[in-house]
Amino acid sequence: MAMAAPPSWNNILFVFLLLVSTFFHLGSSALQENHGNGSYSGQINSNSVLVALLDSHYTELAELVEKALLLQTLEDAVGKHNITIFAPKNEALERDLDPEFKRFLLEPGNLKSLQTLLLYHIVPSRINLSHNSSLHHHSTLCRDKIKLSGQESGEKLIDSAKIIRVNAVERPDGVIHGIERLLVPRSVQQDFNNRRSLQSISAVKPEGAPEVDPRTHRLKKPAPPAKAAPAPAPGPGGPHHHFNGEKQVKDFIETLLLYGGYNEMADILVNLTSLATEMGRLVSEGYVLTVLAPNDEAMAKLTTDQLSEPGAPEQIIYYHVIPEYQTEESMYNAVRRFGKISYDTLRLPHKVVAEEADGSVKFGHAENSAYLFDPDIYTDGRISVQGIDGVLFPLEEKEKLETRKEIKSVKKVAVKPQRRGKLLEVACRMLGTFGQDSHFTTCQ
Repeated sequence: MAMAAPPSWNNILFVFLLLVSTFFHLGSSALQENHGNGSYSGQINSNSVLVALLDSHYTELAELVEKALLLQTLEDAVGKHNITIFAPKNEALERDLDPEFKRFLLEPGNLKSLQTLLLYHIVPSRINLSHNSSLHHHSTLCRDKIKLSGQESGEKLIDSAKIIRVNAVERPDGVIHGIERLLVPRSVQQDFNNRRSLQSISAVKPEGAPEVDPRTHRLKKPAPPAKAAPAPAPGPGGPHHHFNGEKQVKDFIETLLLYGGYNEMADILVNLTSLATEMGRLVSEGYVLTVLAPNDEAMAKLTTDQLSEPGAPEQIIYYHVIPEYQTEESMYNAVRRFGKISYDTLRLPHKVVAEEADGSVKFGHAENSAYLFDPDIYTDGRISVQGIDGVLFPLEEKEKLETRKEIKSVKKVAVKPQRRGKLLEVACRMLGTFGQDSHFTTCQ
């Protein structure tokens, strides 16, 4: 049987080159596939679209991203897939944005709303606008959808905002398109409307401070309004002035806890008393409140005598609640202009006195005073919370506490009885039979 001829060197070399070319082809295809699928290699490189955003001329948007603590979230998104950022121009955030809405976004208690608004501008896929002119809906990183559409003039819109700079920044992992104004998702707009601005509620006037029942130390129900001619029915879409007081009280208590240093105040409102419920009912009925909140350091100085009376925690807090809406600015301007100001409190008929001192507002009298320490911890137009560094008491209450201390100190001094000899004992007993012992101090 004839043996097979050995392979030639040309055939061996051809097979080797074929294997090498196949290996490199498969390797490059895998790299492209990994990049297309967004497999995360580890860290964001300097050529990332996220780095380009922070270094771009969209400085206002970049600053909001940092304030909203979203850098880690965006790094994860860029690591998983290409992204498209619709970036509002700086003027849209500096001058064109409603100041009340901007203040709402930057309040510590509204961090979630700010994050939702910013993520609404980011789509987890690359949108090439030069080849995309028809109507499309795209899911954003906040899971809401935005509408991309084109006009006959050639202009492209994202929701109702014009896209003014197509492909303003292009990077391998994403693209930035410039838009003329901020996009506001419906959930954020609804949250803002629920909080309401001061202007929208300024026409709602409270009916005065509620009365406190001296027996139960509870708020009395307001008297029913006097009968009058029926008012005309409100027009379609007119304001109804309904307030969710319980939600607003819950929001300000959560803000106290997040702010830090006011845990004792929150604990009294929620756990030790039913004041949180009562305050919520007041706000729902149309009242506005300013809470002077003592910090934890001040609350720790309360003595047993100050808390031993029945209903003492409620009475202390009532004296720190003003049935008016005041901010740090309004109170400081008032004391600067008029000197001393007396504010009604929910602890009727006591009032708390405020005056200007050391460039701040000081409440109370002499030693029993407190400074406005943490201004505007929470302000939503219905409830204002101002942090103070002391617990306030009415002047009469302070005098009562001092009198009790003096009485207790006198009781603690034991009177040592005088010793009498046996002869004196017999004499006193004999005088007692004649009713004469009362004339001698030693026999008494």
